[in-house]
Amino acid sequence: MYKLETKGLAKRYGETDALLPTDLQVKAGEFLTLLGPSGSGKTTLLMMIAGLVDPSGGQLLIDGKDATHAAAGQRGIGMVFQSYALFPHMNVWDNVAYGLRMRQVKGAALNSAVEDALAMVKMSDYAKRLPKELSGGQQQRVALARCFAYRPSVVLLDEPLGALDKKLREHMQLEIRRLHDDLGATFIYVTHDQDEALTMSDRVCLMNQARIEQLGTPQELYDRPCSRFAADFIGQSNLLDGRMTATQSFAAGAYNLSVESAYVPTNHHHEASTLLVRPEMAELVTPADGFVQGTVAEMVFLGSEIRARVKLDGMADSDELFSVRCHRRHAASLGDKVGIRWDVASTSVLMQ
Repeated sequence: MYKLETKGLAKRYGETDALLPTDLQVKAGEFLTLLGPSGSGKTTLLMMIAGLVDPSGGQLLIDGKDATHAAAGQRGIGMVFQSYALFPHMNVWDNVAYGLRMRQVKGAALNSAVEDALAMVKMSDYAKRLPKELSGGQQQRVALARCFAYRPSVVLLDEPLGALDKKLREHMQLEIRRLHDDLGATFIYVTHDQDEALTMSDRVCLMNQARIEQLGTPQELYDRPCSRFAADFIGQSNLLDGRMTATQSFAAGAYNLSVESAYVPTNHHHEASTLLVRPEMAELVTPADGFVQGTVAEMVFLGSEIRARVKLDGMADSDELFSVRCHRRHAASLGDKVGIRWDVASTSVLMQ
């Protein structure tokens, strides 16, 4: 039995499908991230799970029981919003206690639950402060504590780190993952940030055009994307358009590239396809030693490494530059003629 399951769950606004009929199973204790661009349906799905949006069709099961039309407060679900939604006139302690009081928790049980939740997010010393006296990261911790205080078995998080700066976001990603492990609850997390999804998740549900594009572990989505969209959305990608040949090679422009050890879906032959090469799996070599050749058009400084972007020869119809991550010691210079090689086993052939 899954902790949460949707069967054909869908939402339609007039003539617009916000979410096409969707089947999704979430295991107990899992950290599942709903990832995708704006308008892909991820927040709509989260809001229907929370009971804040009524579905147009389908069914929602929680612990095997039909919760499709159950009131939001009867689902045993906690919610953390991007805006924190703290009461400005209440101090930290009272903000965390609010949900418990609404559930008629009183006395020693209330005090214990609030103190435990504040300790969990390391905010015990800030109990008497108002939200305006806290930093953005501290306010986010209070919002998490308020959600965790009544120990929900399912926690929904709607882009909770969207308003934080990069360094604080990265810190809070690790904190939320630690809290998930401590709480043992099922987390469903919405984001459009691919790095966030890959860092935090047990599985990632990639959404596109109101449907699930691909579902799998972060490594599966990164190493074996199922489509051009998935490859382009997750991570840096070099995408060469062409077609498979009968000899386990890939024709792209003037090149005939070996894909003998690449990942090629079963029965995928003689069709318009795309070859995926990740920048970190490629290297700059002399033109004679490269699978492809070109001219260095851009050099992007990234601190510990350089990203060289190469205009390929023999690809007249493409304006895309081929990216290669280089150690600073081995970087080329603008205008250099170079070859590019890559680990063939790390590449994938995708349906267009």
